[in-house]
Amino acid sequence: MSDMSHLISQMREEYETEGIDPATLGDDPFAVFDEWFRGAHQAGLPQPNAMSLATVGDDGLPSVRAVLLKGFDRDGFVFYTNVASRKGRELDAHPPAAIAFTWLELHRQVRIEGTATRVSDSEADEYFATRPRGAQLAASASHQSEPIDTRDQLEEAVQELDQRYPDAVPRPPHWGGYRITPATFEFWQGRPSRMHDRVFYELADGRWGRERLSP
Repeated sequence: MSDMSHLISQMREEYETEGIDPATLGDDPFAVFDEWFRGAHQAGLPQPNAMSLATVGDDGLPSVRAVLLKGFDRDGFVFYTNVASRKGRELDAHPPAAIAFTWLELHRQVRIEGTATRVSDSEADEYFATRPRGAQLAASASHQSEPIDTRDQLEEAVQELDQRYPDAVPRPPHWGGYRITPATFEFWQGRPSRMHDRVFYELADGRWGRERLSP
């Protein structure tokens, strides 16, 4: 075993946190998520809206990356991206997707699996208009996930767009959003001795079932 592998193998933290019980969480996973997300925000965690997004390609191989949640309600969890990027192409071809929120400081994580659909053009327009100008220009200039020779090419494209649109920057056609409509939720709470609490919700016949999972 290398020194680094030994160092990693010795990394341990005891999760001395209060547990969760399916009976006290209630029947509504959206309400539980709302409470947990608010708790992560109020605790001052950096970017509590960061989530891991897993997709699958035509070859059946998965890929995962971090994206930022930009809204959620009972219709689903929304994020925005270049729809021509790898994640966009994969979601368009294979809508089943998974997201995970990891709030290590609270010893909590939330896993969600569901189906992705594009948000409407009007919804994408509305959100794009709220972005800082620099982010708007970058979204317009970037061909996300495609090879690029130098960073100078990207910066030159941004400068050209900045001059072309001195006022409002229009939303480019390759930029939009996805909404992941959940079919399952799992709420995970770290506990001492790795005896973690896990509560699983699954939608069936329009109702959410709830059960405890072994750690």
